[in-house]
Amino acid sequence: MRLATLVLALLFAVPAAAQDIGPEELVKKVTADVLDSIKSDKQLQSGDRKKALGLAEQKILPYVDFREAAQIATGRAWQGATPEQQTRIANEFRSMLIRIYSNAIDVYRGQTMKVLPLRIPPGATDVTVRNQYIKDGRPPVAVDYSMRKMPEGWKIYDITIEGVSLVLTYRSEFANITRDSGVEGLIRRLAEKNA
Repeated sequence: MRLATLVLALLFAVPAAAQDIGPEELVKKVTADVLDSIKSDKQLQSGDRKKALGLAEQKILPYVDFREAAQIATGRAWQGATPEQQTRIANEFRSMLIRIYSNAIDVYRGQTMKVLPLRIPPGATDVTVRNQYIKDGRPPVAVDYSMRKMPEGWKIYDITIEGVSLVLTYRSEFANITRDSGVEGLIRRLAEKNA
């Protein structure tokens, strides 16, 4: 899960103007920027958690649809939740992922990324950008970003690493919690993890 957490962090380091570019270009640009930030910042390299959290907050949030990710992870229980509960779930899920991302920043030192060619059909609003993270002496790690076109630009709603979806990984855990404790139990559990 550590790889998953920083993979997202690597994506999101471009200014708002980048929202007008396509998903493949966005992934390339933000990844290069974040990798450069990690490479040039001694505090990030030494594992400064506060700095890593700040980097994750600053560079991830504009490009992730946490509500969609939380909805997918929550599954059927999402429909039974009130709008207020849905907002609370999305906020807690966001906090949990940001914390996970910030803990994994050191994983990406010395890595490069190769974005594989993407063919987007005209008018497409949902795409998967396929990538490989490469580190000398190790096989490439396949990372796919599921992205959706939103009014404010392309946003990520899931990451799949070596065939394992980050968001769907939580679905069975969340289903068990909501089955045993309901939606409020899920919100409490997420809040406990974030405390």
